[in-house]
Amino acid sequence: MEVSADLILNALWETLYMVSISLFFGGLLGLFLGILLVVTRKGHVLENKWIFSFVNPIVNVFRSIPFIILLVAIIPFTRLIVGTSIGTTAAIVPLVLYIGPYISRLVENSLLEVDEGIIEAAKAMGATPLQIMTKFLIPEAFASLVLSITTATIGLVGATAMAGAIGGGGLGDVAISYGYQRFSTITILVTVVILVLIVQGVQTIGNLLERKFRRVN
Repeated sequence: MEVSADLILNALWETLYMVSISLFFGGLLGLFLGILLVVTRKGHVLENKWIFSFVNPIVNVFRSIPFIILLVAIIPFTRLIVGTSIGTTAAIVPLVLYIGPYISRLVENSLLEVDEGIIEAAKAMGATPLQIMTKFLIPEAFASLVLSITTATIGLVGATAMAGAIGGGGLGDVAISYGYQRFSTITILVTVVILVLIVQGVQTIGNLLERKFRRVN
C-alpha cells in the first residue's frame, strides 16, 4: 500500500514540530544543567559539592535510560502534563526529558574545553561569577556549543522516529504503521530518505555556523 503525499507532508510537519519544541525546552534545560555541572565542580567559580553531587547523578540516571523505555515509564507524568499520552504533543514531554540531560553533558564538555587561564584572568579583573559565565565562559565555548546542539538535534530526530512506535506521530509513525505493518517498502524508503535529508541539513547548517563563530572568535 502506498501512502499519499499529504500524509508524508503531515508526518514531516509533526516531526519538525516535535524536534523544534523539544529542542527549545530541552536546550534550555540542558544549558542550565550543563553550566551548573561546570561552575559548581571543585575549583570553579561557584564551587558547591552538594549541588554538583545532586545534579550529576540525576543527569546520569536520565542519560542511562533508553528513550523507548523512558517513553513508557513516564506515561503517567506525560498524561499529567498534557492530558494524554498519545500524539505528537504528548511525545514532547519524554523527548525533553531525554534530550535535556544529553545536552547538559555536551554543554559540560564544551565549557570544560575553555582554557582555565581565561577564567583566572576574568577573576583577576574582578568579574563576578555571573559575568564570568556570560562574558567569558559561554562566548569562548560558543563554537563548540553550536556543534553540541547540532549533535543533539540529530539525536532528537532519531528519537522522534522511535516515538512513532507508541503513536507519537511523525515520520516514524508512518514508517511503522504504513511501511512495516502494511508491508510497504516504498513507504519505509521514503521516510528513511526524508530523515537522512533532515540529518544532513542539520549537520551542514551546524558545521557552517561553527566555522563562522570559530573565525569570529
